[in-house]
Amino acid sequence: MSTATFSITGHKRARLLFLGPAFVAAIGYIDPGNYATNIQAGAEYGYLLLWVVVWANLMAAMIQFLSAKLGLVTGESLASMLGKRLPRWAVYPYWIQAEILAMATDIAEFIGAALGFHLLFGFSLMQGAVITALISWAVLSLETRNFKSLQLVIGAMLLAVALIYVAELFYSHPHPGSIIQGALIPGFDGHASIFLAAGILGATVMPHVIYLHSAISKAEIAQYGRQHRKSIFRSTRWDIALAMTIAGFVNLSMLAMAAAVFHDTGHQAMGSIEDAYKTLEPLLGTLAAQIFGASLLIAGLASTIVGTLAGQEIMSGFVRFRIPVWLRRAITMTPSFVIIWLGLNVTEVLVYSQVILSFGIALALIPLMRFTSNRQLMGRYVNPTWVKLAGWSIVLVVVVLNGYLLFSE
Repeated sequence: MSTATFSITGHKRARLLFLGPAFVAAIGYIDPGNYATNIQAGAEYGYLLLWVVVWANLMAAMIQFLSAKLGLVTGESLASMLGKRLPRWAVYPYWIQAEILAMATDIAEFIGAALGFHLLFGFSLMQGAVITALISWAVLSLETRNFKSLQLVIGAMLLAVALIYVAELFYSHPHPGSIIQGALIPGFDGHASIFLAAGILGATVMPHVIYLHSAISKAEIAQYGRQHRKSIFRSTRWDIALAMTIAGFVNLSMLAMAAAVFHDTGHQAMGSIEDAYKTLEPLLGTLAAQIFGASLLIAGLASTIVGTLAGQEIMSGFVRFRIPVWLRRAITMTPSFVIIWLGLNVTEVLVYSQVILSFGIALALIPLMRFTSNRQLMGRYVNPTWVKLAGWSIVLVVVVLNGYLLFSE
């Protein structure tokens, strides 16, 4: 839709029109990597690490708003800003690390979807991977026709997973007092719990959607025009609040369900998604296990689509080069096929991929903070002092946590 022919009639229509970008980003926060870390955390430590999920989600909401703001104000994505402003010698190394992180993300997402097909329908992981590839290619074709349609499809997937977890809470009956205590009172129980906390952080605050959200916001401004920036800003706040609330609910529910079903019943060693699925049936019934598998399948499919979009933006932003989406999809899913072919432990791969991602958060977040705190770039939309303090505190937490993991290992 061209800027010249676009008009907004009423705040409600504008608010609905601009909803969607945060729902695309939020899918990255409920991908199969979250299933691996949340289930393992709940099974081993009960409700202890719920507070990590709460704070990670609050961090993610703030980061996504900063990413959207960068795109709306500057008309540039984070990747394109870095491509233009980094020294030439640094552009390619920075691009390569961002690509590696995007591929690590896709491993979790792609394998998770394949695992969903395996658990629900009895396909082998390799057969599930082939089906995942075909479906993701089909859905990604919407991106070349109408991106708003793709946003609606992904948003519907997010809502479907949330509704499934309403049902899972009904079946699992987590203890309300323990949920409140775990969500509000920070605590660890040894090095392994800190490792899992890093995995939860890496699975929640996703570097690739930091890049992607700024790109989608840039496209919104290009499509609808800078004269509507105030309306888009207003809607963006609602968009992020709604999407991140839903994603946060899913993550909290996932960990609470694992704590109630596995930890509280003496199944603390329930570290794998496959074992969790198999154990849910005798404990809660066939339907509970099936809807768990369905949520994993939907989340995996949606997040692998979003991961491919993020990879496209990272390449075009840093090095001004695009490849056909089918080729991008083929490249990013190759490591997943290799892992499945080698027969590696799927849950371990998912958890370690999320820990790797946690090491990349600061590399995306530091330039995001620097750009959005630059008055020359942002004008009156520059970060206020409290946002600067909160943002740099997040960077510090990420760096300290990752440093502890690196040196303790």
